[in-house]
Amino acid sequence: MWILLILSIGALTYVFYAIFQGYIGYMPELRQLENPVNKFASQVFSADGKLLGTWSYSKENRIFVSYDDLSPHLVQALVATEDARFYTHSGIDYIALFRAIIKRGLMHQKSAGGGSTITQQLAKQLYSEKAATTRERLFQKPIEWVIALKLERFYTKEEIITLYLNKFDFLHNAVGIKTAAKTYFGKEPRELTLLEAATLIGMCKNPSFFNPVRFPERCAERRNIVLQQMSKASYITRAEADELSLQPITLNFHRVDHKEGIATYLREYLRQVLMAKEPKRSNYASWQGQKYYEDSLAWKEDPLYGWCNKNLNREGKPYNIYLDGLKIYTTLDSRMQAYAEEAVEQHVVGELQPAFEKELARNKNAPYAAAVSATDAQNNLRRAKRQSERYTQMKKQGFSDAEIDDAFNTPIEMSVYTPAGDIDTVMSPMDSIKYYKSFLHTGFMCMENETGHVKAYVGGIDYSHFQYDMCTQGRRQVGSTIKPYLYTLAMENGWTPCDVAPNVAQTYYTEDGKAWTPRNGSRNRYGEMVTLSWGLAQSNNWISAWLMNQLSPAALVRLIHNFGVLNRDIFPALSLCLGSCDISVAEMVSAYTAFSCKGVRRSPLFVTRIEDNDGNIIAEFSARMFDTISEEASYKMLSMMRGVIDGGTGSRMRFRYGIKAQMAGKTGTTNDNSDGWFIGYTPSLSFGAWVGGDERDVHFNSMALGQGANAALPISAYFLQKVYADAQLGYSPDETFDIPPGFDPCKDTYDMQGGDEIEVMGLDEMAN
Repeated sequence: MWILLILSIGALTYVFYAIFQGYIGYMPELRQLENPVNKFASQVFSADGKLLGTWSYSKENRIFVSYDDLSPHLVQALVATEDARFYTHSGIDYIALFRAIIKRGLMHQKSAGGGSTITQQLAKQLYSEKAATTRERLFQKPIEWVIALKLERFYTKEEIITLYLNKFDFLHNAVGIKTAAKTYFGKEPRELTLLEAATLIGMCKNPSFFNPVRFPERCAERRNIVLQQMSKASYITRAEADELSLQPITLNFHRVDHKEGIATYLREYLRQVLMAKEPKRSNYASWQGQKYYEDSLAWKEDPLYGWCNKNLNREGKPYNIYLDGLKIYTTLDSRMQAYAEEAVEQHVVGELQPAFEKELARNKNAPYAAAVSATDAQNNLRRAKRQSERYTQMKKQGFSDAEIDDAFNTPIEMSVYTPAGDIDTVMSPMDSIKYYKSFLHTGFMCMENETGHVKAYVGGIDYSHFQYDMCTQGRRQVGSTIKPYLYTLAMENGWTPCDVAPNVAQTYYTEDGKAWTPRNGSRNRYGEMVTLSWGLAQSNNWISAWLMNQLSPAALVRLIHNFGVLNRDIFPALSLCLGSCDISVAEMVSAYTAFSCKGVRRSPLFVTRIEDNDGNIIAEFSARMFDTISEEASYKMLSMMRGVIDGGTGSRMRFRYGIKAQMAGKTGTTNDNSDGWFIGYTPSLSFGAWVGGDERDVHFNSMALGQGANAALPISAYFLQKVYADAQLGYSPDETFDIPPGFDPCKDTYDMQGGDEIEVMGLDEMAN
């Protein structure tokens, strides 16, 4: 028996030695033990220090929090409940271990408690895969004991608690105590009350079983056990524990989801930009030539585009925003972003959508406009059906066209979006396509003129259901918001705002010899000679067509590109002067900064710096600037575009919404009211909005409702009202544009420096 005992002890000693050396099972390398929690979610911050969201894989949504930032209640509750002798053992609590072996193993007493220490549980979290069987779990235990002993050698008790709480998965994509505190209570870990800390620590036994969202009563029972354990450990009195145990579970639950929260469209845009890879033509479809061109240009010229794949982390690998714990500091102001989202909600969702639905109720081909024929409406719906995910999957599975049609016309249970929240209903997939096409969409962006900092960014009405970004991703016809580019071309070629043009309908002949007679929405002052300034303020199409005929469509295309528009498919036709080309909201807002910044355009800047998970700055960014037009032309255009707001098509900014600040801008409406636009700027800010359906045939019948002054301008108006009402933002309606004293926009030359007169660029020079 002695020999057997000695051999058993020797064998056991060898087994643990083999485990320690890594001969048996898995033993992490020293480097891993020294830095075991090396995967963290990247965080996105606003310019005013607010956390906008995180990027992570589902099980790595962890944000590191230090021991000093933990509530003392958390530490006390964890030690009292999970490991009462935590501060006295060296990784293994032999008393608890033998108690568990005898009572649980031999006597089968389930209430006898476990033998695992906090350090062992940490070892399990870090290095043990989920065991499939009890036998496999028994083999994991000795390995965890050895790892626990090693962890105790490398870390203090406080560091072990910190690692444990940073690693634990509290469900609902809340990994780590910082994310859990924010998810369940909307707080930082250091702000948690005793009850809240006890609730979260109670989940550590089995987060699914004691889930406070699904099982609040069960969770409360577990929380009360934690309170009693804290009483036993003398962290609180028995009376306190009894009194607190009577309280119900009270949550401030916000599920962590990249589709929810503030600035969702911007976060997704930045995720794609940061993780972009070097473009290769073979990775793009044949019809994606424009996309390949834009991405290639961005890869070459934009430091932010593809930043993760252009730079290497400490391990010599490209950065990964899901694992490397980066801190991305954006230019966004959380307050201005909230104001922008509120403005969209107030106008598009609260005012336009109900009016649009009233019109649709009278349209036999709804969701398409009344002027759309039944044939065109059916063709549009068939195309939408073929583009749907359901159709694609059924085709892959081999269903016939008849079977697919039958499935699309069969009512089923589904959850659909409404402005008041998702609802459960019964409708056919075909009806759901019609339903979702009945919503108006929008894009809005605001940026600082001088710095290029993007302060607000809204890509749509609801990211969870409409993820196509109409701020940077989508391009739509711009209508009359293109006219400032045309008038700029004229200013660069010797014209002035006071030059006159005939206000009459005329027929022009295009490059292929076809007659073109543009229409105008008003016959005000018909037959008179009117100034260019009046023509722009009233958005007069006859003046724009006449002016385009005097100039060069090809020169206008080159100027539009010089304003930062990347669309290569802009055709140099006479009709271009009325906005027949497609441009994004972000491109338009950026372009208009040239008018307020003396001819120098600012590119939108979304990120100012990136830090690693230790807080070291590893990248900094600033806006790129481009000489776009002459300084003199910018002053002339500023004079004319202020007229749009002070007495032209944008004047409701004054009389309806009460905005007193100096402002310039332009409204825009495309054929059949398919697109409503407004782009404007003050001395400090440039901003712009687009509103329309997801197809051009989805639009208002009424010009009064669908024009840019009614569909898009109010978003900017509501936004500015909120911005100017918030004095902390520092934007004042009393700001004035920086124009040289004595500047006369009606002169064709001007002495900008008090010296020689500036020569105005001629048409041939502009074309070159």
